[in-house]
Amino acid sequence: MPTSPASNENQPLTTPEHLAWRQHVPALASAAAGIRQASDAWDAVSDSFCDDDGWPINEKGYADGKVTRDAEAWNHVEVFLAHGPKVLAGVRAAASSADYVEGPISEDLRRLRGIDTTLEQAGQIQHEWDQVMALMDGSLPGSREIYARRAQEIRNSEGWHYADELSFQGPALARAGDYLANRADPGQPSQTERAQVALARSASSNRGTPPASPPAPPASNPTAPRRSR
Repeated sequence: MPTSPASNENQPLTTPEHLAWRQHVPALASAAAGIRQASDAWDAVSDSFCDDDGWPINEKGYADGKVTRDAEAWNHVEVFLAHGPKVLAGVRAAASSADYVEGPISEDLRRLRGIDTTLEQAGQIQHEWDQVMALMDGSLPGSREIYARRAQEIRNSEGWHYADELSFQGPALARAGDYLANRADPGQPSQTERAQVALARSASSNRGTPPASPPAPPASNPTAPRRSR
């Protein structure tokens, strides 16, 4: 799939059919924020399971924490698998060549290089999971539950790498999609911002604390360094 438009020089497509992808942008914004939340929550406590050299001293707690992180992150990866290709295709159709050179989403568009591979390989993991579950359909209920849980942990663990990639590429896709959708239809409020507000309220409600104000999504500033364990 090309990384820049070939024939829509400064003429973004604005027909309703070509803009149908924009309805998927809020889901991606929420999913990207959800991956970051899962990663940050783990980073906040992971050191407590390790000694000064970074080696786990509470191996069960450390392993359980990673299992939780991976499971939460994979749920958001599935959102990208469901909605990402549509938004990615829409962004590449709506962006002009000039958008890749300068402007508020130029850096985000550059960050999308490689997202095709991320989505493809994450999709392969999901396909393999579906095949495993199909093979277990004839298993006894008790044993099926045990094997399914273990297979799910393996899928989530293997998927963490792609979740980590999407924590970098995903926000760029959501921001670019939001910008291009609003450029085509300026009367529409920022869907990405609404999704981030909703996610922040949901997370704060679960903790019993007031909702945090969502950060403004700068399009051209680099994201914070990623940390993955």
